[in-house]
Amino acid sequence: MEKDLDSIQEQIEQSTETEDQILSFVLGEEEYGVDILRVQEIKGWEHTTAIPNSPDYVMGVINLRGSVVPIVDLRVRFSLEDVSYNESTVVIILRAQDEDGSQKIIGLVVDGVSDVYSINNSDLQPAPSMAGTINTDYVTGLATVADKMVIVLHVDQLINDGILTSIKKALNIE
Repeated sequence: MEKDLDSIQEQIEQSTETEDQILSFVLGEEEYGVDILRVQEIKGWEHTTAIPNSPDYVMGVINLRGSVVPIVDLRVRFSLEDVSYNESTVVIILRAQDEDGSQKIIGLVVDGVSDVYSINNSDLQPAPSMAGTINTDYVTGLATVADKMVIVLHVDQLINDGILTSIKKALNIE
């Protein structure tokens, strides 16, 4: 069940570094999660400015308080079935850190946010190795929360290796 965006944003702002909390979101029939400390904000879906020659999963860019932020559709990136955007579609703005320690900001289009869960790292099960649409390098682990499985994503790997590297190659940027 999806929660009110303001309630989830409040939980993000109250989160401390001693807690192992994830923000969960829905893509199709699956629930995914990201480290809540990497979430900068959650926005409603808005039109993006297209970038020529970018990969198909890059919807374009938005201006976020003076910063140009690439917006990625995770459904397309993970080769999931297409869905139309509606009032529950949101963009999760995430911060990642690259190898040289600089911060990268990117927006992920998801079907909707679900909840904030506290999860101990010891409760995470490793992702099984299998050929699929999601590279297991991008998965921190699987957690069982309230009788459902949540796929916890590794934000730095996903954004740096799984998204930004592909964008740079497509645009011939070194």
